[in-house]
Amino acid sequence: MLRYITSILAFLLCSMSYAQEGSEDLTIVKDEAEVVVKDTIAPSKDSYGLRIGLDLSKPIRMLLEKDYQGLEVVADFRITKKFYLAAELGNEKKTVDDDQLNFTTEGSYIKVGFDFNAYENWFGMQNSIFAGLRYGYSSHKQTLNSYRIYLNDTHLENPDNLEFVSGTEFSSLNAHWIEAVAGIKVELYNNIYLGFSVRLNRLISTKEPDNFQNLFIPGFNKVTTDSNVGAGFNYTITYSIPIYKKAKKKKEEATEEEEK
Repeated sequence: MLRYITSILAFLLCSMSYAQEGSEDLTIVKDEAEVVVKDTIAPSKDSYGLRIGLDLSKPIRMLLEKDYQGLEVVADFRITKKFYLAAELGNEKKTVDDDQLNFTTEGSYIKVGFDFNAYENWFGMQNSIFAGLRYGYSSHKQTLNSYRIYLNDTHLENPDNLEFVSGTEFSSLNAHWIEAVAGIKVELYNNIYLGFSVRLNRLISTKEPDNFQNLFIPGFNKVTTDSNVGAGFNYTITYSIPIYKKAKKKKEEATEEEEK
């Protein structure tokens, strides 16, 4: 009986060692006879699914800026080992007090594109150091709250700065742009990721109100009068929902084993 129990324990220990080290065949000795155990472990598989969450920079910005409101939902979906489909959907409202204009911009936007992960993960991990592209579209409206007219007339009480209250609303405005993205995503806990990215935007076209320019576009951020280039960032927390698994190629497994 003792010999039988010892043989079982030896078999289990060798099996565990084989599972960890990935040996092709296992040979044990039982009662002076060799027993060969063939590889029966299934090929390793990568998890593919939807990762969805929020841009944390928007609520932080709401706390710091009294004239700003915003919300953005972010998502990506892994389609190959390196490529992810990506999208952001959001809404923003901001009041801008310029030298001559005080106006409020309000509207929604969507960005769609892809990310390429340049980071080599160990099996089971999906951390990212990525770069990507987005196409952005915004549909919004502008409300001209007030405007100032600069005059130089000594007959007026305040000749240099006349302010008029307007309240005029301009609807059905839009903008199109291309966005380059670079960032990182790190798994903090099981399926929970923290990410940060920077964005460089190039405005393609925009429908503007009469008599003044779009100085703020939801999703694009600030627009300057002499340039159609903008910049931004986001700070995200996302949750990954595994949908299916795909077996790794043997070349990928061999490469990861060498790295370990």
